[in-house]
Amino acid sequence: MFLLANILVQIFPSVIAFKFERIDKNDCMLLVVDHQVGLFQLVRDFGPDEFRNNILAHAAIAKVFNLPTILTTTGETGPNGPLPKEILEMHPNAPYIKRQGKFTVKILTTDIESNRRAAVKATGKKQVILAGILTDVCTAFLSLSLVQEGYTVFANADASGTFNAQVAANANDRMRAAGVNVVSQTAIGADLMRDWRDTPGSAELLPFYDIYLPQFAFLVRAHAAAVINGTLVPGESA
Repeated sequence: MFLLANILVQIFPSVIAFKFERIDKNDCMLLVVDHQVGLFQLVRDFGPDEFRNNILAHAAIAKVFNLPTILTTTGETGPNGPLPKEILEMHPNAPYIKRQGKFTVKILTTDIESNRRAAVKATGKKQVILAGILTDVCTAFLSLSLVQEGYTVFANADASGTFNAQVAANANDRMRAAGVNVVSQTAIGADLMRDWRDTPGSAELLPFYDIYLPQFAFLVRAHAAAVINGTLVPGESA
């Protein structure tokens, strides 16, 4: 058995070493990284309507689960612009770190980033959910730094945008190789909730999905309508 285990480790090292770590709503925080109105124009791997919805959903999930949240921008007085007002209104009391021009390299270790480092540490959380513009810079650089600092990172691929799908794929591959969990918005919500009977559960998540996941929202609406006043039309039962 010992010999077999050694052989398996040599053949499938990543599989043997893998540990499925769930998102813990009691031990995670959320970062909004440079979702600025000027940088929004650079995103080409999503349509503008879809990406606007995705970045607002990213910020809003923190409200549903009462997650500590940090907002950050870079050079917002220039062409990058501020964060969307909807995000600022969602989190009026969140730490708001305005970098003057520094990219998110070594975000937790440089003097310029000391405020953000302190804000992250002050949450006392060991898991970080984040998304940003650009995927290959804001999301990737910060995710890699956080992993190096010992955090478990969940990068929201739906709310991270960049110039094209190839650039996004390369950035996501780089993050995965370093141990970053690259996940969807839907996976984040499901993992935070885990059980529709929990709190937050269906009572809190269904209104969230009604705004940010219309495919599922209208399925729920159709079911509700059928229960309240639905009848079978001829031929439907077949």
